[in-house]
Amino acid sequence: MLLVLNCYETLTPVDEWPAAKACRGWDGMFDTMSQDRAVWSVGALCRAIADTLQARFNPVRVSGEISGFSRAASGHCYFSLKDDAGQLRCAMFRRAAMALDFSPQDGERVEVEARLSLYEPRGDLQLVVEDMRRAGQGHLFEQFLKLKARLEVQGLFDAARKRTLPRMPRAIGLVTSTGAAALHDVVTALERRVPHIPVLLAPASVQGLQAPAELVRALQALYARTGTGADGTPPVDVILLVRGGGSIEDLWAFNDEQLVHTIAQSPVPVVCGVGHETDFTLADFVADLRAPTPTAAAELVAQPRDVWLNLFDGIEQRLQEAVLRQLERQRQRLDRAARQWGRPSELMARQGVYLSGLAQRLKLGPRHALLWRRQQLERLALQWPQVLAQQLASLLAWL
Repeated sequence: MLLVLNCYETLTPVDEWPAAKACRGWDGMFDTMSQDRAVWSVGALCRAIADTLQARFNPVRVSGEISGFSRAASGHCYFSLKDDAGQLRCAMFRRAAMALDFSPQDGERVEVEARLSLYEPRGDLQLVVEDMRRAGQGHLFEQFLKLKARLEVQGLFDAARKRTLPRMPRAIGLVTSTGAAALHDVVTALERRVPHIPVLLAPASVQGLQAPAELVRALQALYARTGTGADGTPPVDVILLVRGGGSIEDLWAFNDEQLVHTIAQSPVPVVCGVGHETDFTLADFVADLRAPTPTAAAELVAQPRDVWLNLFDGIEQRLQEAVLRQLERQRQRLDRAARQWGRPSELMARQGVYLSGLAQRLKLGPRHALLWRRQQLERLALQWPQVLAQQLASLLAWL
């Protein structure tokens, strides 16, 4: 505003434009207005301001802290530079962004060489950055790194603490703001994938001074429902902690030390989906699993119902095949038994022959035995006189 007022006298009045001069015949509109005060069109005023900024300030070197950094699919980068007294929107086009030797992050303090310009379609003052280099860490980012190092020493970020997610949770806990777009994204994903699983929402602010305490209370309320359900709802088996993207200031509530300890004490796995893929908070590090977006967090805990239905269909088919195989084996056994027992008369005839043989053996066996014994006695009777004579001869010889 002050810049516009200071430059007011140097701007070109609209009635001096060729197009305006050509239109003076329209009911004398421009002639009448120019008699009192020069009337500017919005576009002309924006172009005049842009020309004045270009002539008076450019090029310019600015130092500040990055906030709200994002990189578009085209390769252009958009962010704000700020300090305690103010902030400026910045744009860094693809060619300049490709020349960077580091990846800018929210909270970093940088120095940029830029051109001060006015984005005419919106009338926004912006810096078109042509070069950037680090100038030290920003205040919030330094706090983030110090707290992260202290909590890491306590073992809160150890991989051994991470738990696997339940494949089929009985209920899903959700912590986010009721006015957040993340709530709609998560609920939509869960309704699409697992409409049969109940979702318990514990609302809390996700930004501002009161947000950390509300997030802690919301988590503790869900912890109370993890062991046993209440009000007819099943127990919570996993918790989603989500919110949309933003600057480091917007996400600062998720770097609160008490919140980090509360997440570490969770009796069930916690999935943190805060911000976008490039955003990191301490809640991400302590959670059992980090999701790049709130929607991705919902998808991680919700296997699509079709997957389970297909799995059950496969199990049913295997059971049917096993039953059919067993029936076929039993049918074959019955066929074999039928072939064996199909004509009882033949079996009885075979058994009758066998029994007749046994009777014949019983009848003839004793007779054959007596005959054999008689033959043995007769042989002994014939041999006995000779044996006796030999024994007597041996006895006489000895005497």
